[in-house]
Amino acid sequence: MMLRESRYGPASWRPLQQRLASTRHSPWPLGFLVLGYYYPALSATPQLDHIVEVIQGTIETTELPEKVDIIISEWMGYFLLRESMLDSVLLARDKFLKPDGALYPSHARMYLAPMRTSSAASRVNDFQNSMYGWSEFLREMKGYYQVDLDCLSEAFRTEQKEYYLNTSAWGNVHPTQLLGPGVAFKKYDLLNVTLEQLKADLAADVDLPMVDGGPIDAFCGWFDVDFQGSPEHPADEAVRLTTGPDPTGSTHWGQQVFMMNPSIDCAPGDTLSCNVKITRQQVNHRLLEMAMSVKVEGKSIYAQESSGPRQLNWHID
Repeated sequence: MMLRESRYGPASWRPLQQRLASTRHSPWPLGFLVLGYYYPALSATPQLDHIVEVIQGTIETTELPEKVDIIISEWMGYFLLRESMLDSVLLARDKFLKPDGALYPSHARMYLAPMRTSSAASRVNDFQNSMYGWSEFLREMKGYYQVDLDCLSEAFRTEQKEYYLNTSAWGNVHPTQLLGPGVAFKKYDLLNVTLEQLKADLAADVDLPMVDGGPIDAFCGWFDVDFQGSPEHPADEAVRLTTGPDPTGSTHWGQQVFMMNPSIDCAPGDTLSCNVKITRQQVNHRLLEMAMSVKVEGKSIYAQESSGPRQLNWHID
């Protein structure tokens, strides 16, 4: 059994610790491994010192004398795949997990939904204010120091536009902001997906039904994961962790908000026919790029006047 260090600290493992304390098996038949900085002290307690063995190191460099029964890892990043931590989990699965072993979580899904938000207009205002500040800076530099920096204006404008208008944002989205239900556009069976499949570009077609009318200011993205165990050793009770919009507030993952300017007009009953492509950034493979083509389809005047798919692009930094 492998445990990855939790960002919430040792207290988050208390239920598991209590179960381990009641276990009377030796450590390696259980295949128990903890990777982390704080667990040496935990394993030294009288209740666990004969059960838990702590090995600090990376998955890539760590070796074990035998295969393990279970791998537990909190690898999920924003919009599930940001940070690319799943790579190491699949490597650990291929190196360490028994053929009938289980991964926790065992399955994952990615969702998109259309939404309304005033933040899209605020982003445009922030971009315009940034450019106004730049023009004031140019004027002062030329007036006070006789230095003309206008040669940098185009590069500065491009940088600010990419940041304010073409980068997704963390959001705490309320369900009432959604204009239609979330639709899963990608599913992962973590016991069977290969590292090569994970690293390949993610491409998917998805239809998003409109329940409320537009305009659509943004798309909301989130994920959920299931803890089902394996076919040979299913969990006693399957559990689902969702990071979708919730009236009580978001998890620390929040949602990713992909804002647009201008917005997309549509009517209730329309469908957004979307093609989604997610790739890893070339400069930093832990960050992502998302490209999306969107076309309004249906019987409304907006659908009839839609000339073709609209192309959208965002950085997921």
